[in-house]
Amino acid sequence: MTALPTKYAWLASEPGPKMLKEAVALFGTREFVGPRHNPVILDWAKEIGQPGYTSDETAWCGLFVGICAHRAGWEARPRGNALWARNWASWGTKADRPMLGDVLVFPRGAGGHVALYVGEDARHFHILGGNQGNTVSIILKEKAPLIACRRATWRAAQPANVRPVMLSAEGTPLGVSEA
Repeated sequence: MTALPTKYAWLASEPGPKMLKEAVALFGTREFVGPRHNPVILDWAKEIGQPGYTSDETAWCGLFVGICAHRAGWEARPRGNALWARNWASWGTKADRPMLGDVLVFPRGAGGHVALYVGEDARHFHILGGNQGNTVSIILKEKAPLIACRRATWRAAQPANVRPVMLSAEGTPLGVSEA
């Protein structure tokens, strides 16, 4: 794992949800630009049973969410192909308010983008995802438009730290919202 940026270092001490912890553990994983492909990313497809994935040049944000879900003990594939970001809008349960570790789905052309919520500021969601600048990283994404916010279907109680997280525009925690 590559170290998290200082402003997001607090994520390393979060006790859950497990899907977020799995994502943090993969922070910094990069695709290989050009004819070679990162075998780590290719192995994720094998691990979740996603056939036909042979190139990290193929969008892999959905694959990243799938491997995080799988390693956390959840269904690793939404209805249909895990590679299609918009398919993640059917995974888990609908959530009206994004909270730590939720799956957020955004439009991007005909496909889309999917990543995990780590916080928000007034204008942006701060999201941890794969294939963001060819790497697993945290970026800021405009809050609108948001296609879907999905939460794991908890088998027992929802972890206590699953909450909205308010951040400065730079990513520094401002405190916890009780909304």
